[in-house]
Amino acid sequence: MNVPVEKFPALARLTGMRHAFLCRAPGLEVRTDREEALARLAGYHAAARVELGFPKEPMGTARQVHGNRVAVLREAVTQEAAETDGLVTNLPGLCLGVYVADCCAIYLVDPVKRAIGLLHSGKKGTELGIAGRAVEAMVREYGSVPGDLVAQLSPCIRPPQYEVDFAADIRRQLLAAGVGVVADCGANTAADPERYYSYRMEKGRTGRLLALLMIE
Repeated sequence: MNVPVEKFPALARLTGMRHAFLCRAPGLEVRTDREEALARLAGYHAAARVELGFPKEPMGTARQVHGNRVAVLREAVTQEAAETDGLVTNLPGLCLGVYVADCCAIYLVDPVKRAIGLLHSGKKGTELGIAGRAVEAMVREYGSVPGDLVAQLSPCIRPPQYEVDFAADIRRQLLAAGVGVVADCGANTAADPERYYSYRMEKGRTGRLLALLMIE
């Protein structure tokens, strides 16, 4: 399988961590509602994870609701956190996954305490401060020092296709929380429909991009 995937230099240079951002699945028809689109993508995403060196299981995901709740995953089992848009863990071998289609996937890595977080943050989640809440969770749960954290922002919708630059707001929130490195790939999902799914440009009937993060 030729997987359209992106990796980010700020994360790639960290040892003992694996990450990926899966782009549009070539040739797969997903002009439907979210649940059906995810069902059609499930097999493709599972095969891509294995090809990229992630385990097929266990995998931690979230029932995303555009909120600011951050769940702490304490067991290395396949699980979906209810009513949640952020996941943190320090368990090796547990792959975190977040789905986006214009919203931003925020990767958080603490290379010192060996803990990670993966967040779904669009306009609403950003307004609710999910990035800062995730940093607080990592400090509380793992003793993370914010200055040790490395954050990476995924492709997401940006001006001029969207009226709010929430990626810039996320970056400001992370820096205000004391995060040491905040990197942004700068890619606009709405400007490249051949590579990305865009909820706005495809009027809600589209697939989902998948952010992956794991401690090896």
